[in-house]
Amino acid sequence: MFGTVFLFKYIKFNNNVDNSQKLRVGMECSYAPFNWIQPNSDNYSVKISDGWYANGYDIYISKIIAEKLNKKLEIVKIDWDGLLPALTSGKIDLIVAGMSATEERKKSIDFTDNYYRSNIVIVTKKSSTYENSKKIQDFGGARITGQMGTVHYDLINQINNVIKCTPVEDFSSMVSALNAGKIDGFVCEKPAALILTHSNPNLILINFEENSGFEISQDNISIAIGVQKNNNLKEQVNKILEQITEEQRSELMNLAVERSYISK
Repeated sequence: MFGTVFLFKYIKFNNNVDNSQKLRVGMECSYAPFNWIQPNSDNYSVKISDGWYANGYDIYISKIIAEKLNKKLEIVKIDWDGLLPALTSGKIDLIVAGMSATEERKKSIDFTDNYYRSNIVIVTKKSSTYENSKKIQDFGGARITGQMGTVHYDLINQINNVIKCTPVEDFSSMVSALNAGKIDGFVCEKPAALILTHSNPNLILINFEENSGFEISQDNISIAIGVQKNNNLKEQVNKILEQITEEQRSELMNLAVERSYISK
């Protein structure tokens, strides 16, 4: 099993957590393997207000941060479009939700250093016209979409002659549209695509050849934590993130992918 010893090593060291001090972390809880909900608890999950349990890579990172800050972790389930308003209004302390630190978002909130770097792929149907695609331009003429309010949807513009469909609210809706033949594919991060193609064996993710994929800025592939502007939490969280190596982050993501399969 990936990561069990490592995870416990980093989040089970503090027996003196101040339960009066909470770290309220907002996320969708519907973006596996970064975050999802499940009906039962396990050694990796956190109970949320509706009685379900949140799990995933974002949970593991949040646990490490909360423990290092000597605070009790509280996961707040919020729709994607509500995350920034929840942070700016003080409803939550951090956004840990697989969010890219775009220039537009930086106008209203601050971001920490990255806590994950992702690859962008397209998910399509097996045995379709696009199954053997090697470059994004192979999707010219295809009906492509992405999740509403994300960088992934904006990247579609890089495909020549693409038919850019209306953005979709969540992954389950995109998978349903793809299976129903309403779209030919959708853009997403590779970790999420791994989960979706595992759960839907009729789908396939397309990895693009070098220099043939999406042109992506460092901000768009660097997944960071949202913090209120001019809040000292940013500096505190950055110091904690510095202690987690890229190898350890990869191990935690492997654990999240594995746990997401088990939770289904």
